[in-house]
Amino acid sequence: MNIPRFVVGIAGATTLALAASGASAAQSVADFYKGKKITIYIGYSPGGGYDAYSRTIARHMGRHIPGNPGFTPKNRPGAGSLLLTNELYNRHPQDGTAISMIGRGMPMEALFGNKQARFDPTKINWIGSTNNEVSLCVTWHATGIDTLEKFLTQKIVVGGTGPGADTDIFPKVLNNVLGTKLNLITGYPGGNNINLAMEKGEVQGRCGWSWSSVKSTRPAWLKEGKVNLLLQMSTSKHPELTERNVPFVMDLAKTERDRKILTLVYARQAMGRPVATGPGVPEDRVEALRAAFDATMKDPKFLADIKRQKLELAPLGGRAIQELVVDIMTTPPEVVQAAKEASEKTGGMFIKKAKVQLVEHEGPVTQTKRGGRRIYIKYKGKEVRAKVSGSRTTVTIDGKKTRRKNVKVGMTCKFTYPSAGSEAKRVDCKS
Repeated sequence: MNIPRFVVGIAGATTLALAASGASAAQSVADFYKGKKITIYIGYSPGGGYDAYSRTIARHMGRHIPGNPGFTPKNRPGAGSLLLTNELYNRHPQDGTAISMIGRGMPMEALFGNKQARFDPTKINWIGSTNNEVSLCVTWHATGIDTLEKFLTQKIVVGGTGPGADTDIFPKVLNNVLGTKLNLITGYPGGNNINLAMEKGEVQGRCGWSWSSVKSTRPAWLKEGKVNLLLQMSTSKHPELTERNVPFVMDLAKTERDRKILTLVYARQAMGRPVATGPGVPEDRVEALRAAFDATMKDPKFLADIKRQKLELAPLGGRAIQELVVDIMTTPPEVVQAAKEASEKTGGMFIKKAKVQLVEHEGPVTQTKRGGRRIYIKYKGKEVRAKVSGSRTTVTIDGKKTRRKNVKVGMTCKFTYPSAGSEAKRVDCKS
């Protein structure tokens, strides 16, 4: 098979790793991490499953790392987490102070030769995954598309987050392999934004929504029948979905070739929500992070936190993910080519860029953090937060542009942003 071309060569990554390893030899893992903070980057916007799992890990994993570092979660959405994956490989500190939860489909982007995938998945240090995922295709209840037959034969508009994300890949695969007639509006910052788009009627559904996320983030929708569960997608069925009589994608394969394509495409599901760090991180710190991740998955306080949020847990260790990624990257070329075509061909499918609707929330400032990078206001009895970028967010006080650090508690500010917790386009305050 053709080896994907990477902008940053493996030799460079190896040099980084050797240099970092030499530096770490004189310093124990505990000594290094003592008094430090680890940033856990999240490849999607706030409010979705990736966000919930990452922030839960951030609350507990530090207890299991020698030196007990603190954790700071930071959302970094963009192109279905392709942006973040490039950064963890090429730009993040290679010392173990930056880890990332990225989309499970990222290895496929490199395998299929996406020129924007500037990384080698086999050189990424995989830390672990919180679950083995089964994803769904759903439609909004008001669409009337409530059976598999309707799903397979009617034109449906679904929402996506960007190239490489399940939400964008799976509709193309289903069109090319099963003959569905899915169309795509893509570019939503995260799954929560797609859900809002379904409620507003901008899209009719989504393909590539983890069952664990459905249960944890929208339990009321399940109880009230707001969404139709039409297809479960993975290489093995989920017992809860089978009990609900949700059809299984592998059962719909018409030929052995189709089955091989679907098997490769959905192999990513085994590493449901993977956590990783850069290729140059010293081996002893990688092993410490892996051991800490495994210990966190068994921590009673972590498990109670997971249960409270109704999150599903079926962890996979970092070494197992590493082996899975190597297997994926050594798939026979004819199968890779067939799966690549199924994942990319658009045929008669129309694809539009999402116009993310901005909302406005106004209220008194209750707190600010990190020099105004996070600003909180009281809105309708609840505290809501906005992220404030130094370059992308316009901040004003009494109509005059200013710096975010000048926003103070007691001012009244109006956030203009996609949703609570996301990055604001504007923060307009009155002194």
